Amino acid sequence: GKWKNKERVLIFSSRGINFRTRHLMQDLRTLMPHSKADTKMDRKDQLFVINEVCEMKNCNKCIFFEAKKKQDLYMWLSNTPQGPSAKFLVQNIHTLAELKMTGNCLRGSRPLLSFDPTFDKEPHYALLKELFIQIFSTPQYHPKSQPFVDHVFTFTVTDERIWFRNYQIIEEDASLVEIGPRFVLNLIKIFQGSFGGPTLYENPHYQSPNMHRRLVRLSLAAKFREKQQVKEVQKIKKKGSKVLIEEDPTEVVFETPAEEKPVEIQLVKPESKPIVKDKKKLRKIQRKKQKKLFRTE
Repeated sequence: GKWKNKERVLIFSSRGINFRTRHLMQDLRTLMPHSKADTKMDRKDQLFVINEVCEMKNCNKCIFFEAKKKQDLYMWLSNTPQGPSAKFLVQNIHTLAELKMTGNCLRGSRPLLSFDPTFDKEPHYALLKELFIQIFSTPQYHPKSQPFVDHVFTFTVTDERIWFRNYQIIEEDASLVEIGPRFVLNLIKIFQGSFGGPTLYENPHYQSPNMHRRLVRLSLAAKFREKQQVKEVQKIKKKGSKVLIEEDPTEVVFETPAEEKPVEIQLVKPESKPIVKDKKKLRKIQRKKQKKLFRTE
């Protein structure tokens, strides 16, 4: 057949990503034969420059990983150059090498895309579903793809987040075995343009990583303050618990005062007592001497 759907996806990142992000990016490139790679983009460059990079690489879709503070990872999914585009916070990343799952699929094979029913209920999820279909589905008769369907990409909505999983289809009983990679996408915003433009949707449940870390620090500080307050209350209780008991007049009934002895001052040095040796020791020494004499005789 002819290769009609010529979707090409550019997968690259900004500078400052860690090893796990680099491995995840490489895993997505291996799973998507219609993807292309590019060098890392400088952090000083504006995001709309990516549209020109996609045009030079002859790509009409883009997955861009943006790293911030060397610990937070953001993913941009965009339809270049018209839009729309979506920004996600990537959490709970597990790569192929890290998981070591038992499943295995043919490299370059075409995947099935499985979506949660909630993708059809709300308009912003419907837009994301169309974006996922156009980016992650391998075009039919692609030169680098294989004419087989042996794995499934699942997109599940749980806890206001999109969970991505990759499963192999086993031929014997059509059961699924997870291959990897796996990650969770927390939606931040959907823009009308590519990497910018008017905001179509903003997630009200989104909490930035900085705010999350700040709340964790505040909770730890509150626990510490609570412990200090408990210690202070215990100290106050200990001080207040000492109640003065009135003197009982019957306590001194049976006390008899001791006779006062006259104070005697000794002017003469006391005589030294004669040292009396222990009689038992003397007897032991005598017995030892007798035994020695008896042995020599």
